[in-house]
Amino acid sequence: MFAARIYKGTPAGWPGVYNRLVRATENGPYSHAEISFSNGDSASASAMDRGVRFLGAGYAKPAPNFGNGNWDTVPLPIRLEAGCRLYFQQHEGWAYDYRGNVRFVLPWGNRNSPLKKFCSAACLESLGVQEGWRFGVNAAAQVFGWIGAKELVNA
Repeated sequence: MFAARIYKGTPAGWPGVYNRLVRATENGPYSHAEISFSNGDSASASAMDRGVRFLGAGYAKPAPNFGNGNWDTVPLPIRLEAGCRLYFQQHEGWAYDYRGNVRFVLPWGNRNSPLKKFCSAACLESLGVQEGWRFGVNAAAQVFGWIGAKELVNA
């Protein structure tokens, strides 16, 4: 299934502390976003992986277990899948935008980095949303829903 996947779990250690901080600051249940493709691949930007990357068969790491109760799923229009994959292929290896991401938690974070991405920015931009860096992961979850709902209304 081609979908946006939004993480609501809490890992152990410092990643879990940051997850809680993101959720508290954004006043929402989510702390990370991924795009999952019909073939089982997954793509996003991740601090743990140091930037934009693919996961799944043929990649260094397996795709996350989206069926473990820690993820919500928002189906996306299949017509966007090829362009989304192309975006991640073109941006794979770009560095993680720590300063851009931390701006949702601290007021002095950078507004936008032209050569770095964080999860919600990469996922939204891959779907054609302009200036995806403006959206934290909880706002991005709403946009994913609008993208999916628009397809249903126009069908």
